[in-house]
Amino acid sequence: MQASPGLATRADGLRALRVNTLTTSVAEHPFVAGMKPAHVEILCECGMQTEFLDGQLIFREGDLANRFYLLEEGSVALESHSSDGRVALIEVLGRGDVLGWSWLFPPYYWHFDARALKPTRAIFFYGTRLRTQCDEDHDFGYELIKRMAAVVVRRMQAAREQVVGSNRK
Repeated sequence: MQASPGLATRADGLRALRVNTLTTSVAEHPFVAGMKPAHVEILCECGMQTEFLDGQLIFREGDLANRFYLLEEGSVALESHSSDGRVALIEVLGRGDVLGWSWLFPPYYWHFDARALKPTRAIFFYGTRLRTQCDEDHDFGYELIKRMAAVVVRRMQAAREQVVGSNRK
């Protein structure tokens, strides 16, 4: 049994709308600002919209890292656990931030826990597919690594502030 032409056209239209919405969302995110349109297109081919519930664990320290997110709404806590079981808040991320860099740097394991603090909307990217794209298009790879390296530096500075701040107490 074949679908009627009207249903196929409507499904194609909805698919095009989703792609257009994703492309717009990615292109307008601060992390992507100034990126070549061809590179934005590569990102979009590896991305999709997603949502997290209040309190939902997004990833756990030590687990395999194979993705990253551009946050559009909500907030996410980055946390680390001490050897005595205490949880240290490293940073709270929100709209316009990037969540996850461990997917790009070996050994590809998460360095922190990430947990939604309230309902959060994000764009999910398949990191393993993007690593392949980086190998195939070195200009894209260099651009993505530069941007992710800046995220890593900011994250490590936030972690340092937590350590220095906790030693002062």
